Parts: sequence; C-alpha cells; structure tokens
Amino acid sequence: QVELAESGGGTVQAGGSLTLSCTASGLPDTNYCMGWFRQTPGKYREGVALIDRDGSTRYSESVKGRITISRDTAEKKVDLQMNSLKPEDSGTYYCAAAPRLWTCPRSIETAHIAMPTWGKGALVTVSS
Repeated sequence: QVELAESGGGTVQAGGSLTLSCTASGLPDTNYCMGWFRQTPGKYREGVALIDRDGSTRYSESVKGRITISRDTAEKKVDLQMNSLKPEDSGTYYCAAAPRLWTCPRSIETAHIAMPTWGKGALVTVSS
C-alpha cells in the first residue's frame, strides 16, 4: 500500500543545481528513516543521503557539502537539493523508506539493504 513517487529529474550542466522530491502515499506521515540512493548500470545502489526520525542526516563522502536532504512533514515529502553537480553525479535516483526501522542504518554504504520500500526512480544527467 505504501508508495513513493520521485519527481524533479532532468538534465543539468556541470556546476548547476537540481532538486528532487519524493512524496509518500499510504502512510499518515513520513516520520521514519528515508533516503535517496543512486544507481548506474553495473554498480550497486549507492546511498546518497539519509534522514532519520529526529531529522538527523547522513551523507556519502562524495556529496557532502553539495547535497542536502530535507523533510516536509506536512506535505509528506523528502527533498534532495543538489548543487555544484558533477558528471559523476549522473544516474537514476531512487527514494527509499524504512517505516519499521527505529533508526536509519548505521552505515550509509550498506543502507540500501535495509530499505524495503522504493520509488521507481528519477533520471538525473549532468553534462560536461
């Protein structure tokens, strides 16, 4: 019954900005661990950013300082603000949720394993 829907994907030139949004349906709120992941063909689904129940966040080393995850509880959505984008940031970005976890996984590197609910993805292309 729980569904996640991403929006905001597109193409941007290197150095530009893009904001992705994830809207949750089927739950009364989004006060649980949620995150954004990205994937390219042949690679695992890399954790980009996580936001926990208390609003604490966690980022992969490659995006720290350039990407911000935030939650709008009233609108039941989680946004990913991306700045200073690089070509290596390109990929399909997925929103994920773990409503039954007390907190987000300790390691963002393996967080994808613990996420049971996923959106269908949004393509982000950063051109040179």
